[in-house]
Amino acid sequence: MTAVSAEAAPGRTRAQGGERHDRAGAGRPSGAGAAALAPRARLLPALDAVYRAQLSRARVARIPLLFVATFQSVGIMVLMRGVVDGGDEARSVVAGSSVLVVAFVALNLLAQYFGQLRASGGLDHYATLPVPPAAVVLGAAGAYASFTVPGTAVTAVLGSVMFKLPMAHLWVLAAVIPLSGAALAGLGAALGLLAPRQELATLLGQLGMSAALLLGVLPAAHMPAPLVLARDLLPSTYGVEALARSFDARPDWLLIAADLGVCAAVGVVSLAVATWAYRRAAVR
Repeated sequence: MTAVSAEAAPGRTRAQGGERHDRAGAGRPSGAGAAALAPRARLLPALDAVYRAQLSRARVARIPLLFVATFQSVGIMVLMRGVVDGGDEARSVVAGSSVLVVAFVALNLLAQYFGQLRASGGLDHYATLPVPPAAVVLGAAGAYASFTVPGTAVTAVLGSVMFKLPMAHLWVLAAVIPLSGAALAGLGAALGLLAPRQELATLLGQLGMSAALLLGVLPAAHMPAPLVLARDLLPSTYGVEALARSFDARPDWLLIAADLGVCAAVGVVSLAVATWAYRRAAVR
C-alpha cells in the first residue's frame, strides 16, 4: 500500500501541476489561431472612416452622373418655363427640380450601389471588418448625399433667376439638402439591400427617382386626388415644400420647420430600416 501510494503521489502531483499550469495559461493565446480579435470600432470614428473612403471612391465615378442630374433638372425647368409663368407653380417647379438632384443621387444611385454590393459579395468584405453596421450605411449614405450639394445649389439659383424668384432665403438649402438627403438615402439603401436581385434594385431606384420627378416637380394643384395622396407619402415632398415656402416674401417658418421635421423623422426611420437590412443581408 505504501509503495502504491508513493508511486501514485508523483502522478497526482504532476496532474495537479498540469491543471494549475493549464489554468494559468488559459488567459494567454496559445498560437496564431487563438489570438484575440480586434475590438469593434466605435460608431463615430468608424462612420468617419467609411464616409471618407466612400467619398474618395465615388468622387471619380459619380461626378459625371452629378452633372447629368444637374443638367436634367435644369432642362426640366427650361421646359416648364414655357408653361409656368410665376406664382406658386413656379415655386413648385424650382423647388421640385432642385430636390430632384438629391433624389437622383441619394435614392437612385445609392439603391444601385447597395444592390451591386450585395450581388457581388462586397457585403462580406464589410462584415469582416470591426465596423458597426450603422457606420457602413450612414457613411455610404452621407457620401452620396454630399455629392448633391453643388448640383442642388446651382439648380436652385438658376431656377430663381429663370422664374424671377427671390433668393434671400435660399440658405434654407443648408437644411433641405441634408434632411431630404437623409430620408432619400435611407430609402435608397433599404431598396438596394432588400431587393433580391441587382436588376430589381436598379429598377426600384429608377422608379423612386421617377416618382420624385413627377410628384415633386409638377404643381400639386393640377394633380388628381390619388396622386396628391402619393405625393404626401413621398419623403422628398416635404423638402420640396420647405424650399418652395422659402420663396415667399414672408415665409411661414413654422410650416417650413414642420416640413423639415418630417424629413428628419423619415430619415431616422429609413436609415434604421437600411441598417437592419444591411445586417440581414450580411449574415446570408
